[in-house]
Amino acid sequence: MDTTPVANRTHIAFFGRRNAGKSSLLNAIAGQPVAVTSDVPGTTTDPVHKTMEILPLGPVLLTDTAGLDDTGELGSLRVEKAYEELRRTDLAVVVVNAAQGVGTFETAFIEELRQRRVPFVVVLNKCDLHPVSAEEHDALQAKTAAPVATASARTGEGISALRELLAQTAAPDTEELGLTSGLVQEGQTAVLVTPIDKAAPKGRLILPQQQTIRDILERDAIAVVTKEQELRYTLENLRQKPAVVITDSQAFLKVSADTPPEIPLTSFSILFARQKGDLTALTKGVRRIASLRPGDRVLIAEGCTHHRQSDDIGTVKIPRWIRQLVGGEVAFDWTSGLDFPRDIEQYAVVVHCGGCMLTRREMQYRIRYANAHGVDVTNYGMLIAYVQGILKRALQPFPAAALAYSER
Repeated sequence: MDTTPVANRTHIAFFGRRNAGKSSLLNAIAGQPVAVTSDVPGTTTDPVHKTMEILPLGPVLLTDTAGLDDTGELGSLRVEKAYEELRRTDLAVVVVNAAQGVGTFETAFIEELRQRRVPFVVVLNKCDLHPVSAEEHDALQAKTAAPVATASARTGEGISALRELLAQTAAPDTEELGLTSGLVQEGQTAVLVTPIDKAAPKGRLILPQQQTIRDILERDAIAVVTKEQELRYTLENLRQKPAVVITDSQAFLKVSADTPPEIPLTSFSILFARQKGDLTALTKGVRRIASLRPGDRVLIAEGCTHHRQSDDIGTVKIPRWIRQLVGGEVAFDWTSGLDFPRDIEQYAVVVHCGGCMLTRREMQYRIRYANAHGVDVTNYGMLIAYVQGILKRALQPFPAAALAYSER
């Protein structure tokens, strides 16, 4: 469970006022002192994360946040960071000091959770100092229309029951497709093309390739891994035609030439675009690329940070291809990790990585936020396929997206 990628974990975040006991509660659930605690309000500044397993839910990421009632210039920045966590939160834990109860502040935050469609539970903490009667518990549950737990982070009272409640309430995202869903069936073969060049990490496959292999194996199908130079030989020596060929986007052109037209072809990046985002909406973003003009500004966003190579895909290759398409100078900005600009309307289009390090909820937020401000979003793999003239083929395994592209 320790090796489960953060993007594949259920994100459970703790919110509430300063000194409600959020940090102490997280430590009690984790069974170790993860977050610094004190009686001084505002001890937690930046979000604190802890990976663990909660059965029967599975691997989770627990996140402690700053008090939502923090004040001052720095306090406002801490509150902003806390609200950013909501973008990737699968279950919010609203922590309330039992002696203070749920007031207008908590009620307003709960309404915010409902508007964002974030599931939540309410925890009355410090019940050792202020015992909660059954009548108070039931009244609060009726008022919030949400599960309510009572606990004491100091004595451990109610912590086991709270773990069980979190596991029951944080249901897995049933809308998230498997990476190869609908592409390969039990007993079929998928050929994965994984270039090994100076940009490839030494001694291992990159995360999208690892996750795709795992998804194929979980379907009781067969994953055949090869490099682009050996693809033609690999296909010729398979006993049966593969159900699909999946390639690194940067090898698209050669792989397309070596893959017979009757064999479906796509890329790892496009698989993640479908799983994490909205493939049809991202197809619209490709069309926006075609209408860019000199002087436009483009945002290139990546969900992780990594060492840049001399011919880096995000900072070198994609800008070069876009400038060639436009026939003039285009301005570029870059973001990485969890950063995503609020002033998104300054951009003509956003070109995003596959998002293997982001949760589906975070990726969906980015697409919706950009679209709400009139900015289209597309994906690395889709852009590369478009530049190389093979996007139509790369989208053929996905009928709705292929139709959207053909109607451009």
